[in-house]
Amino acid sequence: MHNFEELEVWKRSSRLAVSVLELIDPTKLYALRDQMARCAISVPSNIAEGAERESDREFRRFLAIAKGSAGELRTQLYIGLRAGVFSEEQARPLINEAKEISAMIQGLRSTWEAEVSSVPSSAGSSDSSLLSDV
Repeated sequence: MHNFEELEVWKRSSRLAVSVLELIDPTKLYALRDQMARCAISVPSNIAEGAERESDREFRRFLAIAKGSAGELRTQLYIGLRAGVFSEEQARPLINEAKEISAMIQGLRSTWEAEVSSVPSSAGSSDSSLLSDV
């Protein structure tokens, strides 16, 4: 298990979720508002859930889900911007932060994948338990 509260990507995605919730609070387009709230909250929630799982493999899977939610949030911010729901000044910083968070998640996933692939296997051993979480 990993301590998600110490992960900078979890901290930043939590702050982004709060910023999105503040932005969408007065929005009358309920479908857009509700979907944005769900995906914004989903990013740090999936990071936390994956970190609390029993294996690195599950953690990487939940990181992939969190990354997908960050992309979904960016899409909804673009739509709200183009539809005139949000101004450029409101949406652009959140879009940029969501992009950076996506890159951070990908970096975290890549780091763990590299660590797992660098674990030496036992020469001549049929015991594959070292990579059972891969």
